[in-house]
Amino acid sequence: MDTRAAPAATPGPIDRDAAGVPENPVDGDPSRAVVLRRSTYVDGHHIAPHWHARAQFVYAVSGTMRVRTPRCAWIVPPSRALWVPARTAHEIRMHGVVEMRSLYVAAEAATGMPGTCVVLDVTPLMRELVVRAAALPGNYDEAGDEGLLMRVVLAEIRRLPRCALDLPLPASPDLVRLCEELVAAFSTGRAEAARAGAAGASARTLYRRFLRETGISFARWKQQARLLESIRRLAGGAPVTAVALELGYGSPSAFSAMFRRLLGAAPREFVASVMASQSRAGIH
Repeated sequence: MDTRAAPAATPGPIDRDAAGVPENPVDGDPSRAVVLRRSTYVDGHHIAPHWHARAQFVYAVSGTMRVRTPRCAWIVPPSRALWVPARTAHEIRMHGVVEMRSLYVAAEAATGMPGTCVVLDVTPLMRELVVRAAALPGNYDEAGDEGLLMRVVLAEIRRLPRCALDLPLPASPDLVRLCEELVAAFSTGRAEAARAGAAGASARTLYRRFLRETGISFARWKQQARLLESIRRLAGGAPVTAVALELGYGSPSAFSAMFRRLLGAAPREFVASVMASQSRAGIH
């Protein structure tokens, strides 16, 4: 993955000419409508802010990715993928050893795809298609069976359900710092610090600003941040009970109820889907 930086303050898709950043090439034959790259990253690896001239389907068959743009963040476990439109500035941090499979899609082949970054639920069929596509040579025959496989891949991406695994971010630097402090508190198990939130600030003013800049309340944002952190931990193999207690829930049952309400599945069902994704992809 090319990691030349795009301006950090740019929200969403960027204007190439205005930004003064050249198009970033990807590995593979640029004449192909879809180019696939396999990459392995160690735990904690950080891919600095960058962008691509093509849209990107980012999928990890093992490990979990935290992807961020200037105005939003996503957790992407092995049972999910992230669609990133062309020329969207983003950065990625790895949790666990990440076996990444990236599909870079040319504009003419991306018709009907999401216009913004979105987490997608990877179906069993999609997993098998990605594994099969990863075995193709870079100069695969677009006119033959290999090209047909890639067209099926694109058709399946268009059909994938969307998942609410996003975390909107404010624009104001002080609110961004607050969000980063809360995420750090959750990730290090300091639930009390995270619950305290903005205790020292003018709460009413802060809440109004936060709602205006993110579109959700501060309380809802903290709930979503805790949910995403729980997903990261569960995908990494942490026990459900430990995750519930370390993130400040009163009991594992309270955590499970929240998880099911927001994601439509119990934590153990989610863990089973992650394990199934890794097993089907040949990761043990």
